[in-house]
Amino acid sequence: MIYKLISVTFKDNYAIVQLDGGKVNQINSQMSQELKHVFLALDKDESVRGVILSGRPHGFSAGLDIVNIALGGKEKAEEFWLSYYEAIQAMIRFSKPFVCAITGYAPAGATILALCADYRVMGKGSKHVVGMHEFKMSMKVPEILCDIYAYHLGEKQAWEAVQQMKLYTSDEALAVGLINESVDIENVLERSEGHLKQMLKIHTSVFKETKCSLRKNLLNLVDRDFTELIEDDVKNLSDPFTQKVIQNFMNNLKK
Repeated sequence: MIYKLISVTFKDNYAIVQLDGGKVNQINSQMSQELKHVFLALDKDESVRGVILSGRPHGFSAGLDIVNIALGGKEKAEEFWLSYYEAIQAMIRFSKPFVCAITGYAPAGATILALCADYRVMGKGSKHVVGMHEFKMSMKVPEILCDIYAYHLGEKQAWEAVQQMKLYTSDEALAVGLINESVDIENVLERSEGHLKQMLKIHTSVFKETKCSLRKNLLNLVDRDFTELIEDDVKNLSDPFTQKVIQNFMNNLKK
């Protein structure tokens, strides 16, 4: 597969997958399909013992390309949700060490990508944030995104954060357990590689089996058929109120 919205750099025994889909790295169907493919391929590649997911300096991803998803019609919306959920599934099922280098702004759907990893290193900065802020546009947070968010934050705190439309800086995210390290932005990739190399010292089968045992509940969240979830997501985005909200949002961007 030829990757257009991600790039893959191979090191001695690990790979760095970088989101590379434009200025703000919005997540669309093609990027999701590429992420699914690369994580499945790297999991099977015996020469690759671990992976780092990163973004561009100061900008990991602006999240889902919600305007085009919502306004592109039922078929396009179904295609997106399936590809996005399958990407999340492949990333959570990835059996080898997986570190996310959060190199900047990473809200909503981008936060969920980061939460698929085993370990997260995030760069400091007032605009470098993670969290679920869909309520700002009166939009429903899809069920599986709620599940993954609540797995990491706890159900009570996740619900409070969603109501508050809370976006966490790296230090705040560290305090609540959404990330593992908060470092200066120029050190994110270096620290991510440092942690990954420590994990690569562990015997492969030991790491894989323990990872599986300690992430059973997270794995169970994506061990499902996505048909009903997708139907619900498409229905919610096609609601006249939501369509109007997104159309107004798009019109404001043009001003």
